Amino acid sequence: MEAKGARTVSRGSSGIVAGLTAAALVAVGVLAYQASANVPDNLAAPRPKASASASATEHAEPKEKKKSRPTALPAGSGTGQRVVYALADRRVWLVDAAGKATRTFEVMPSALNPLPGTYRVSTRSGAPSKGSDGVMIEHVVRFAVVDDAAVGFSAAVDGSMESPDPTLRTGGVRMSREDGDAMWKFAMVGTKVVVVR
Repeated sequence: MEAKGARTVSRGSSGIVAGLTAAALVAVGVLAYQASANVPDNLAAPRPKASASASATEHAEPKEKKKSRPTALPAGSGTGQRVVYALADRRVWLVDAAGKATRTFEVMPSALNPLPGTYRVSTRSGAPSKGSDGVMIEHVVRFAVVDDAAVGFSAAVDGSMESPDPTLRTGGVRMSREDGDAMWKFAMVGTKVVVVR
């Protein structure tokens, strides 16, 4: 009798456990459905992952919208063979003797800027050296002096074009290495440099 009663209790308790398990699964299913039905659209849709190039561009661009800078040679920038440097547009043009711009490129202005006017290349230094901001530079083409500091075009050996530290009295107008090579071949001692606003 005892064995038969134990089997009955055992069967009864497994039935109860099975019933409770089934009820729990139904409850979980109902809750999951309700949760998914109430999720806002912006959370329900998976977000596309940003590509490496897109995220690099986001970090490279300044937070403010980048100003569109004109590429046409500025009017009233002189005649003949010359380098034209537009301060506000952060751009340089290499102009041949016929007055045609053979190359134009963006630059990073120095902390010290010369006044608008006409200058001449005074000295050049081709070998890599340390700039006044501590960055290794090459192809230095100097054309002005501001507050006893030389101002000239140069390229960072590492290719960087960082904004100058405003607390340093630096006169290096930075450009890419490729543009620095072009400037070096073009602007000999005595070449005219026209600075415009």
